[in-house]
This record gives sequence, C-alpha cells and structure tokens, in this order.
Amino acid sequence: MSLLDKINSPQDLKNLSIDELEKLKSEIREELLEIVSKTGGHLASNLGVVELTIALHRVFESPKDKLIWDVGHQSYVHKLLTGRKKWFNTLRQYNGISGFPKRSESIHDVFETGHSSTSISAAVGMALARDLNSEKYSVVSIIGDGALTGGMAFEALNYAGHLNTDLIVVLNDNEMSISNNVGGLSSYLTRIRTDPAYYRVKADTEFLLKKIPAIGKTVAKTVERLKDSVKYFLVPGMLFEELGFTYLGPVDGHNIKNLIESLKMAKKTKGPVLLHVITSKGKGYKLAEENPNKFHGISPFNIKTGELLKKKGKTYSQIFGNTLVELAKANKKIVAITAAMPDGTGLKEFSHQFPDRFFDVGIAEQHATTMAAGLAAQGFKPVVAIYSTFLQRAFDQIIHDVCLQNLSVVFAVDRAGIVGEDGETHHGVFDLSYLKMIPNMVVMAPKDENELREMLLTAVEYNGPIAIRYPRGSVLNVEMDAEIRKIDIGKAEILKSGNDAAIIAIGSMVYPSLKAAEFLEKSGINVAVINSRFVKPLDEKLLTSIARKVKKIVTVEENSLIGGFGSAVLELLEKNRLFDIKIERMGLPDEFIKHGSRDILLKTYGLTSGDIIKKVEEIVG
Repeated sequence: MSLLDKINSPQDLKNLSIDELEKLKSEIREELLEIVSKTGGHLASNLGVVELTIALHRVFESPKDKLIWDVGHQSYVHKLLTGRKKWFNTLRQYNGISGFPKRSESIHDVFETGHSSTSISAAVGMALARDLNSEKYSVVSIIGDGALTGGMAFEALNYAGHLNTDLIVVLNDNEMSISNNVGGLSSYLTRIRTDPAYYRVKADTEFLLKKIPAIGKTVAKTVERLKDSVKYFLVPGMLFEELGFTYLGPVDGHNIKNLIESLKMAKKTKGPVLLHVITSKGKGYKLAEENPNKFHGISPFNIKTGELLKKKGKTYSQIFGNTLVELAKANKKIVAITAAMPDGTGLKEFSHQFPDRFFDVGIAEQHATTMAAGLAAQGFKPVVAIYSTFLQRAFDQIIHDVCLQNLSVVFAVDRAGIVGEDGETHHGVFDLSYLKMIPNMVVMAPKDENELREMLLTAVEYNGPIAIRYPRGSVLNVEMDAEIRKIDIGKAEILKSGNDAAIIAIGSMVYPSLKAAEFLEKSGINVAVINSRFVKPLDEKLLTSIARKVKKIVTVEENSLIGGFGSAVLELLEKNRLFDIKIERMGLPDEFIKHGSRDILLKTYGLTSGDIIKKVEEIVG
C-alpha cells in the first residue's frame, strides 16, 4: 500500500518523517500524471506545488485554518491530501470532482477561486471575521501562477497592510501565469530570485542602519533618506514591507524541510506576512518542465511522449489569430491585446509578426480594456482577445471607458458558451446578456469559421465598439471563401425557407438548427431557419416579416436565457406590437452550469438538434 493511499486527511501527514514526505511527493506526482493524462486538466502548475502543498498541510490545521488557493487550478494536490484520492479519477468529469476548489465538495475548500487575484481579499475578509468572533486560526492565501499581476491582489495587499491583522500570503513564484509573466512586478521578483546577496545581508543591514544616529532635524532627514536608499537597495521584499507586510524569503519551493520551517516562522509572526516561495512549473515531469505552456491546461495525453491522444483540428481561436494577422498586414493601425493568453486566444503568430503592435498585459482584464480605449482614442484599432468568462471582470471598463465614449474597440470574445470540463467558473454563458445591454455596443456571433473571418473584417472596419463571440474548440471545416467579405451591420440571413414555423438561431446553434429543420422537413413540417448573426442590432425588418408570416418562432442560443438573444427577439416583437406570435426560447437556465464535456452538457441542458426538433414539434402542435 502506497503512502498516498494512507492519506485520508491532512492529519495523516503530521506523523510522517521528512524521508516519508519525500517519498509521498514522488507518489503524488505519479498520481497527477496518471490521472491528468486521462482526464486532461491543469498539470504543470500542480506538479510545481507538490512540496508546497504537503508543507502547508503539515504546518496548518485545515479546515480550522483557512487555505485559499489562487488561481484555484493549482489545488489538485490539495484535493489528494484532503480525502478525495478515491474520486480523483473523476477529476473534471461530469458528476465528478471539480478542477477548482469547490465549497460543496469539501470542508477543506473554503473559497472558490476559478478566476485569479481574489484570494487575498477573501483572506482579509476571513481574518476580519475571525477577529470579530474572537477566534484563533490562521488564514493563508496561496497566490501564484501569475495571479499577483491582477490589480485586485494589490488592492487587497494595500488594505491588509493597513489593517495589520494576522494574515499569511504565500507567493508561489513560478515565473509564469499561463504564458510568461510580464510587467514590473515580474522583473522585481526576478531580481530578488537571482541575487541571493539581497537576502544574506538583510539582517546585518537593518541592524547597522538602526545604529546610525540622528543629530538635528536636517541631519536626521538626510540620514533617514540615506537609510531608505540603502534599505531599498539591499533588502529584498521592500515592496511588500512598505505595504505593511513582513517579508520572508525567497524560499526553495521544492525543499520540504525548509518550507515547513519557513511556514512555521510565518505562522508565529504577528501581523500580515508574505512568504516568497520559488517553484518550477512542471516539476518532476521533464516534458512539462521544458514546455509549461503546453501542459498548463492540457487534453488527455501520452505520458511517455506528451502527445495528445486525440488530435485537434483547427480551432476558432486559430482562425481568429490567422485572420487578424492577414488583416494587420494591410492595416497598420490594428493592434492586439490579451490578458496572459497569447496562446489560448490564437495571438502567438501575431506577436511574432508584429511584436510592436502586440500587448500582453498579464492577468489584468480591466487594464487591457481601458488601455485599448486609450489606443482607440488616438486613432488605433485595438482588438482585445479575452475569454468570455474573464471579460466579465472588465464589465465597468467596457461600459465607462469604451462604450460611453463610443470608441472603436473590437472585443474578440473567445470560449463563449459551454466550455466543458473547467465548469462553472469558466463557462462563457453570460456575454450575450451583459454586452447587448450596453449602449453603442454591436454584438455578433458567427455560425462557422468562414463567418468569423467576415465578422472580424467587419469589426476592424466598424467605427464604434463591437464584439464577436465564438466558441471553444474545433471549427466545422466548411469551405472557406477565397476573399473575406464584410457583413452589413445588423443583417441576418435566411438559410432555409419555410411556412410552418421559424427557428431563429445565433452562433454555435445555427447548424444544429439547420440539421433539425432538415429532419423536420422529412416528416412534413416545413421550418424556416434564420441565422441572426447579430444579437444587437437585430435585423428588425427581416425578423418581423418572418414572425408575421409563420406566427410560430423558436429562438436558440448557447447563452443564459435571462437577458440573452431570445430576450432580444421578444423585445423586438413587443416593440412592433406583435402580440399574437407564439414564441419558445431555447438556451441555458438560470443556474451555474456544472462541469463536464461539451457534448454531455448540451444534451443535459437540451441544446442538441434533437431537442430543437422536439421544441418545434411542440410549437407547431
């Protein structure tokens, strides 16, 4: 029986020797590789935090002590050590355990962190609750994988230092977010990592500085400035010290014994503490160490070769990226912006071809959006490529900084709709709702990759804010037009005529609707199919004319029904006082969609061609 099989709770770690913990870390890495190679998931980041997770659970008493993982995708080892090993083979599978911390899954998951940079704020809240209740326990934020590039983390650091209550922030510094970290903070941490002299002289420097006398006000001020200058130059972690934290580190994140000692020191220290831990993403699996980007979030793969078990075709992200490169060659005003996802959004080639016109701002969607507004205000055409679920974080900036000023920013909303195994925190099922409500915003969604190209051309030539939302995964392999053509804003298209009813679909639901209509025709029900293309503005003339003709309409969207595409069609009918139209809306319910494969979830929530057939049959009667 392996050591890992004997770990049913963090308490089981307490009596293991350091040698046994060293053996345990190897077993954990083997388990991670064995399971994630079959289920897919976030591998490299979890391989990097094995020793850190063991040390945390050795020193602290979860769930009494609160451990908050940020970003939550680095919590797999935590799950293994908190009684979930027997379910670990269900990781990210439908009705299995989540790939992120989940409060309903375990008492050890104290806060859900599918998006980044939130853990310190949550930790401050928990520390305040502890103090208000006169309780005693530790609150620990484990923040890494680029999460400290998010502005919210700095807001929380600033307030935590001001509060001066007991709180521990463990900075898991692996030099990565999903792609390489960017920005001044990354450079600052690199300087600390690469110059151990900083750390060695810290104690001596502070001791000597305290001995410098202050004689007279002028001399005193001069000496204080000298103290600060020397201190900033020699003492690591001064950024955090100035915010009110006691800085400890850097510590080797793969040395269990040193980690345990450092965490014990942090636990004893009063007030806010930041422990700086250096880890290597992909540790223990050579292929992931050499290519952490590839193994950040990966589909099932062959452990020996690292090759994916199922070859992927071209994705919508790749079509978007390739098309943007093509358009940028002809238009030098086009610039591309992403938030730590050049690979995921398909912008890698753009970054190579136009390095001066490509900007990766780190995990900072709000900044990305307002920076794009600034570029647009000066005559550039910024294309902001961000996953739908992460664009939610920039909602105010879209309203206030882009749309209010009617600036020409293109939002390429990737991973829209159901994204699969990452679950509730990552499904992009609200973007049609939260974008269409904003004045000046145009919202469109392509039915296939050819239409995506057309919409991108339309977007970069449009004067004003405009968004294109498209799904995750492989394209439909339709025949591509040799030349990209613009689409008239707000113009829908009739894909199939019919007199008995009409299916009005948007984006990824167009082809399932067409398939349903073709099946229905064989059974004698003649249904029109409309590719709306636009959620805002709708093609008022075409849609009202179809409504008056058939009197029965089914709308289909891969988005929340509340405030979504179907709601927009209802509003259009009401505006035109078409109260005699029978309408059924198909989409996602008012709930957070669980994790599972896209095919399973579409079937579960009734968005397959078979479900569309049933709905049309019901409405036709």
